[in-house]
Amino acid sequence: MSNELCPCGSGKAYDECCKPIIKGTAPAKTAEALMRSRYTAYVKHEIDHIINSCETSDKENRIDVEETRKWSEESTWQGLKILRTEKGKENDTEGVVEFTATYTTKKGIRDVHHETANFKKINGEWVYSSGYLTTTTVVREGRKIGRNEPCPCGSGKKYKQCCGR
Repeated sequence: MSNELCPCGSGKAYDECCKPIIKGTAPAKTAEALMRSRYTAYVKHEIDHIINSCETSDKENRIDVEETRKWSEESTWQGLKILRTEKGKENDTEGVVEFTATYTTKKGIRDVHHETANFKKINGEWVYSSGYLTTTTVVREGRKIGRNEPCPCGSGKKYKQCCGR
């Protein structure tokens, strides 16, 4: 058992917080717990959990698995903040969790994903149902890389010929 803190920001150990939910050995008791596990799944690149914790119709109609995997793997995840919750407790059947997830892209752009997420309890298990995104301003971390400068990824190519495309 590891003492690694859970990326969801709960202050608990990962093994005792989101890992059992992600690995399917324990259900999420609340909508917020599912939301925290979904964020942690992005950090840990556990894409199956993200897909499997969606309402069935959502999986079939809206999830691009490869884009989800790419976003997870190409981002540096910096933190989750739960802004508010409505219902979503153990005895509820619906819940809302408003949150922000901060991350930096591989191009050095810092972004904040701000969403109001809707959850449902189906057959006794919480699932992500839908979400509403709030637009935020993207902030670049560090100075802008010139098109003709060497690419910061270390390829030896000019930025415009590599990651700047």
